Parts: sequence; C-alpha cells; structure tokens
Amino acid sequence: MIQNAQKNMDEFIERNVKNGNVPTLLIHACCAPCSSYVLEYLSKYFHIIILYYNPNITERAEYEYRLSEEERLINELNVKYPIRLIKGDYNPDIYFSAVKGLEGEPEGGERCSVCFELRLREAAKYCRDLGANCFTTTLTISPLKNAAKINSIGERIAGEYGVKYLPSDFKKKNGYKRSIELSRKYGLYRQNYCGCIFSRNND
Repeated sequence: MIQNAQKNMDEFIERNVKNGNVPTLLIHACCAPCSSYVLEYLSKYFHIIILYYNPNITERAEYEYRLSEEERLINELNVKYPIRLIKGDYNPDIYFSAVKGLEGEPEGGERCSVCFELRLREAAKYCRDLGANCFTTTLTISPLKNAAKINSIGERIAGEYGVKYLPSDFKKKNGYKRSIELSRKYGLYRQNYCGCIFSRNND
C-alpha cells in the first residue's frame, strides 16, 4: 500500500536528477485543467507522452472539445522537454459495457473504480508498447477523487503488464490550486462534471 504518493514521486525524481537521467513518463490525461499543473511540474524532469483516453465521456462534442483544449494547452505551455500527445480511440460503448449493472452507484463508488481501471489499463498498455519508463494519471489532482484508490489500481495493473506505475497525489503542494490559476491563465474550459452521463446527472 502506498502511504505517501507525493513523497514517493519526489524521491523518484530526485534519484533521476542526481543521476542525470530524463526518463520517459506516459501520463493518462482526463482534461486540460487537470493536466495543467501536472505538466508544469513534471515536464522539467521527464520526457512526457500524454495519452488522452476517456471513453467515459458520453457526448462526442464534449469529448472533442476537451481533447482540443488538451492539445492547445500542450502547444502553449513553455516546457523544458517536448510533450507528445496520443489521441486514444473514442468508444463510449466500452465504458458502458464495463460499468453495466453499476449505473446506480454513487459518485466515487464502484462504478468510478471500474472507470479508473479502464483508463489506467489503456495507459499501462501504451507504456509497455512504447517502452516508457513509467506511467501515471492526472486523475489524482481532483479533490473529488480518491488518490489512494487510483494509485492502488495503477499499481495492480502495472504488475499485470510488467511496467512501472508512478504513484501520485497531485493535490499536494497546492497542485489543485495551481491548476485553477493555470486554467485562468490559459483560458481553459473547466467542465463541471467528470464526463459520464451519471456524473452529469448528479451535478
């Protein structure tokens, strides 16, 4: 069990900086606002590959708008190392199939855990196939999401795919506050629901 994800990440970064290494980190991104602080923070230490994979977003127009904002943010950020964007397949049927029977679950419950796993599993596959050193997700920056649960799922999936998961809690160090500041600076679209029809209806 990961007791202190932020300390774990800081130590990983410190070891690589000390050794002069610049690892490749694959980051699953849920949206541009959540990505903003994460990219500002980590682009100083990693070659970053962003995977935008979110089949939980019910409406295509919403999906495409969030993707365009992600792309714009990457293009406008002043970063030390270039950031590569991978646009994952958009197929909400995969999400609905995965959460079938869990439609009535409350936000933050089992349905959300299944959704986290769906997206982290795709990130692990890309991490393995592209030979990245490790992977993580922007999801832990949200105050509404359980970082420990997300990290636990990430660690388990990493073991299945033979890759390294980098645990995170991007809310730490005022990460969420900084993401709001950066969203204002870049004029990013900040949605008021996670993405699926269930979270929108619960808004």
